[in-house]
Amino acid sequence: MLLMDPALSSEFLSFLSPGTRVDVKSRALEYALGVSGTPEGRRSLCELLGLVRAVLDVTSDPSPPLVRDSYHILVNLTSDPRTHPALLAVPPLLPTLTERLTDPRYVYADSVCTALCNLSREESSCRAVLRALEAPGLNALLEMICSPSYNAAAHLHYLGPLMCNLTQLPEGRSFILDRSRCVLQRLLPYTHLQGSVVRRGGVVGTLRNCCFSHGDHAWLLGEDVDVLPFLLLPLAGGEEYTEEEAEVLPPDLQYLPEDKQREPDPDVRKMLIESLQLLCATQDGRRSLKDRGTYLILRSLHSWETEADVKRTCEKVIQILIGDEPEPGLENLLEVKVPPEVEEQLKRLDEEEERQLQEEEAAAK
Repeated sequence: MLLMDPALSSEFLSFLSPGTRVDVKSRALEYALGVSGTPEGRRSLCELLGLVRAVLDVTSDPSPPLVRDSYHILVNLTSDPRTHPALLAVPPLLPTLTERLTDPRYVYADSVCTALCNLSREESSCRAVLRALEAPGLNALLEMICSPSYNAAAHLHYLGPLMCNLTQLPEGRSFILDRSRCVLQRLLPYTHLQGSVVRRGGVVGTLRNCCFSHGDHAWLLGEDVDVLPFLLLPLAGGEEYTEEEAEVLPPDLQYLPEDKQREPDPDVRKMLIESLQLLCATQDGRRSLKDRGTYLILRSLHSWETEADVKRTCEKVIQILIGDEPEPGLENLLEVKVPPEVEEQLKRLDEEEERQLQEEEAAAK
């Protein structure tokens, strides 16, 4: 196992200094890249005072191979939440990355985007990333997501997961849910974007996070946003419905072609269903989903679905839609106080369900 020897720290850092020959700097980066491939190696690198700053400095080197290796190291380091405190302790890191991300001509923007996405997974570091992005403005991030050709040298698919991570925080969701900005409406078409499952999944995850805000459910389901068809369309196939059933469905789902394909990625399908489940938390939300044929789409999906965990999530929403309404005072499922003993029982049931799922997956192999 490769580790960084603290006794050689000063010598190693000298190999990355600006005046060092390219071949020496290249070998030092290759070694650091190998060390960054394991959790223990990443921690040993971050214990080396000045290493992150030195690697960040190399990203400005005129040699493209050196720049690529230095970014690969940063991506590896940011992938481990345990290294985030050390990384964020380097003051120029976030301002440098956010400035380069929004530069439409920056060649290595994909690596920058991946590193920022990694850093924003955990709540504490996510707040730091959100504050850094407030400098260029979250509107700039939205424009980049909605402009596939923003940077001719980069795909920037990880902008979707980055936005999803930021909306884990109430501050991030407030930007998306700001009714004066028309942000959410611009993201809706990307729920069935072809080509990049990473970007598509990030947008769907963003919508799911917004559905946690039960106070906005009426707006999300109303005419101003009308989120329901965008959640249901990727889950729909080419099944035929009776005229009476078709009339209940949103117009975009009434007469789909026989070869209509469902969302191919099971994780994205699950997030779409979880969004529907969250919208079922309020009485008005349940009524809207019932009145607009959500059950019909989920019924067909359940018959088609082969992934056990996605199928179970689908079953939970179906049970809510066909079940009786909660007793008075319990209409908002997100505000119901669960007794500790019931919460513990539910936790045990979830653990048992997870074990069963793992056993089924192992048997399938």
